[in-house]
Amino acid sequence: MSRSIVIGLAVLAGAASIASPAVADTAATTTAAATSTAAKVVYGFAWADGPHTLRITPLKPRLVKAGGVLTYRLSPIKGAKEQRIDYSGADFRRVTSACDLKETEGVVKLDGKGLGRTRCKDSDLAFVLGLGPAPVRISMGPKVLVQEFLAPTHKQRTTLGTVKRVNDGTVEFRTGGKSVKLGYTFLSFHRVTRRCGDRWLANRVNVSRAGLGTKTCDQASFTRALKTAGKPVRVKVYYDALRGDLTEAWEVAVK
Repeated sequence: MSRSIVIGLAVLAGAASIASPAVADTAATTTAAATSTAAKVVYGFAWADGPHTLRITPLKPRLVKAGGVLTYRLSPIKGAKEQRIDYSGADFRRVTSACDLKETEGVVKLDGKGLGRTRCKDSDLAFVLGLGPAPVRISMGPKVLVQEFLAPTHKQRTTLGTVKRVNDGTVEFRTGGKSVKLGYTFLSFHRVTRRCGDRWLANRVNVSRAGLGTKTCDQASFTRALKTAGKPVRVKVYYDALRGDLTEAWEVAVK
């Protein structure tokens, strides 16, 4: 995955994403702080949310060793609310050996708490967020401190439901009476239409027997199509609920 940092040499069982913030607090102290909307320290997956702004929903961290490398396993915090944070001028620390790398390339720079230690700038954080959801630890004080950390991939789900456009990179997905906000950066979109740029469900010539789209398009086509829908529409999706990451979507032909 181009938006994740891959830990090579079988250090982890799969791809590992990155991004984070570090401070000298213990994980227990951080977890307690993260349960408050006024938390000084937050762990979670950060998403770009405008110039010098990110959004993040606090998660509970657990520091473990995977293949001898410190990594964080994250889990939901009941009642945690999404936060928007201005990271202008932030002190950003990466797990990569250089600030402009997309992946670790086999070299991981971590401190004793499993947090990134390569010093970078807020512009480098903007670059990382442009790659997709980034697991980060954020300490909010006189100066925002953000450090990447390594987090294993999570089990993704495939299910049917409806999506409603939030903005050009975010949707609200609803299934089984529950909804979740999902972002997307590199999305594979399968259409029932003749062309990728057609309106939602127009010209249904690429439909499987199950009523799913078979024409492969990209996230730009998904964004344009949702704008033409103007209301929640039926889809089949492949997503990671913890990261809030939508990676694949199928247009569903409604009979």
